[in-house]
Amino acid sequence: MAPTDASEFAALAVRVGLVDDNVARECVYELDDRTAPTEAMARLMERKGFITPLQTSRLMKGELDGYVLGGYRLLYKIASGSFGRVYRGADPGTGQTVAVKVLRKKWTEDKRKIELFEREGRLGLAIQHPNIVQIMAVNRDNNTGQYFIVMEFVEGGNLRDILNIRKRLELDEAMRILEECVAALAYASSRGLTHRDIKPTNILLSTDKVAKLVDFGLAEMSSGQQMMTTQNPNKSKKGDDEADVDRTVDYAGLERVTGLKKGDPRSDIFFLGTVFFEMLTGHAVLPPTKDRNASMMRQRYELDDEVRRLGLEYNLPATVTALAAKMCAFDPNQRFQSTALLHEAVKAVRAEIAGGSAGTHRQASGPLSIFVVENNAKLQDVFRDKFKKLGFRVLMSIDAAQAVKRYQQQPFHAVLIDVGSIGREALEAFEHCQRAAQITGLDLTAIAIFNEDQVGYAKSLVPKPGGHVFVRPVTMKQLASTLREGIGLETAPEG
Repeated sequence: MAPTDASEFAALAVRVGLVDDNVARECVYELDDRTAPTEAMARLMERKGFITPLQTSRLMKGELDGYVLGGYRLLYKIASGSFGRVYRGADPGTGQTVAVKVLRKKWTEDKRKIELFEREGRLGLAIQHPNIVQIMAVNRDNNTGQYFIVMEFVEGGNLRDILNIRKRLELDEAMRILEECVAALAYASSRGLTHRDIKPTNILLSTDKVAKLVDFGLAEMSSGQQMMTTQNPNKSKKGDDEADVDRTVDYAGLERVTGLKKGDPRSDIFFLGTVFFEMLTGHAVLPPTKDRNASMMRQRYELDDEVRRLGLEYNLPATVTALAAKMCAFDPNQRFQSTALLHEAVKAVRAEIAGGSAGTHRQASGPLSIFVVENNAKLQDVFRDKFKKLGFRVLMSIDAAQAVKRYQQQPFHAVLIDVGSIGREALEAFEHCQRAAQITGLDLTAIAIFNEDQVGYAKSLVPKPGGHVFVRPVTMKQLASTLREGIGLETAPEG
């Protein structure tokens, strides 16, 4: 039953656990009128910080639930969507501010929705990265039966809010946000996760200017419907069931017209590219649409020419336009083939813009490593021993394709491919590795070794910078010298 006066309002606040008896009595005493309207007591308690407008609205209706969930006090509703609501909450024990995402009651009978909600929450518990919003708990409230996820609360705003105000960002700021987002995607990809809902509202920017991705994989719950937006949403004018989000990213449409399987990281790369370009120009190269048929049309995703045209119009550096164009390439094979490769490319472009790369090597990150493709067991042992003495971490395979795959996942510093022992596919891998190095802007010392009867193949190969072709006989001293010169190991032993 709804309270009818100030004293009843205070008593209800005590009953639901928002204030204690002493606080209620003090408020009644200060108001000096027990029969005053409930609004008077509500205004007083809000002004003193004892309750929030969300709690006031529920107290006014006489509601007994919805103030605490799983031990967390719910303070404000900060987002709504078809599948749930997100609240700013607080841990009464520590005072820590959190975000609490609650699955709507109408979905608590849908086992599939519950399974997806809990699965994504559990996956989030395993992700620990400074550019990903941390999931702290996933649970079900014993009293209400509601399912909820507790996550880090990011004080600040989302990228859509910022772009709505500023229209476009400075180049260095956009590049920094991009690098932080890519770092998050590369980390998640290394654990087998893709995001599948990259858009400006899912990129949060904290008050200390750190970009954080939120809602990994939760778009799968939507089944084509609109997902709720987590933390700092645009407010809906049509009610909770039609939350006004900036753009529904249609991964299904892109994957359908390009033939990609669900969960391919190149889809995340494409949509992050569109967000990056909007940061730079204020122009949405993939404008929102509610037309399902339009979202499935090939023309919607053919952005190659548009990105290059706008790059010229906004006078962007050629390397930046090339980076964005490659991210947004319609053909998946023309995009960066992994988020790790994209991460290296973004760092290289940032260094070039800052002038920090002039006259210096841009090496892959991590321990000094070389990938050797060799079919001869004795030569494998020789290469492993000699290259370790040069200071390399040695990766070995008889499958040339593994060299390309590994470089896409984590770029290495050098590659040696024995075309003579492997065959023609090794030559293709050699060229693919060099091409990937060019794309990322990294230095790669690439060595191809041919047999004497393959001189024709060797002569037809035109190595890119950092590439070297040898025809047997070749000595370890020659190989060591080539590696020392290419990577700058002047003081390494000759082996």
